[in-house]
Amino acid sequence: MTVRWAENNPGCTFSDDDGKYRYGIWTDDLGVIIAVDADEVRKAKLRVEPLFAVFVTVRYRGREQVSINSADFTLEFVNHYHSLRKAISPDEFADKLQVEAPALAAKGQEDRSRSLTETARFLRSRSLRVIRLDPLTTEASGWVFFNANSKWIGNWKSQEQFVLRVPVGDRTMEFPFSLPPSRGDLLLRRR
Repeated sequence: MTVRWAENNPGCTFSDDDGKYRYGIWTDDLGVIIAVDADEVRKAKLRVEPLFAVFVTVRYRGREQVSINSADFTLEFVNHYHSLRKAISPDEFADKLQVEAPALAAKGQEDRSRSLTETARFLRSRSLRVIRLDPLTTEASGWVFFNANSKWIGNWKSQEQFVLRVPVGDRTMEFPFSLPPSRGDLLLRRR
């Protein structure tokens, strides 16, 4: 079953208090909140590799067990031929960066080497992992990263449209959003 975020749908929430847009979908037993930096399109280009970051929180109030695996999350780059990217493996990507860092340091690129090492540490410590939620473990949160470098994802548009899909158990939560939002979007219509 797919549950899609829309402004007027029951259980859908939005806030933008701290430079992040937070979209939430709530059902009887499950809440999924995503937080996207208002400036994420620009930041994605500045990272050691073009990575798009989303912070995901899942809250569970059910009686059974439900699994979450961030490797199953996808981000659709709507303006780029609907290119669909799976979340990167934080450990594999961190390992890759750790291998590259010493070679850069040996070439005298200590700042870049340090940046790779710090990024690898962040990926290992702050990424959302595979987890099972149940009545005793009711919440999981962390960063999920998507590689924004492909032959289909070229120059960024002035406004980018995305659809994040978060599978949780037998449901998929869909979050369509734009960066920056259009005039008249939720951000500019405070309640």
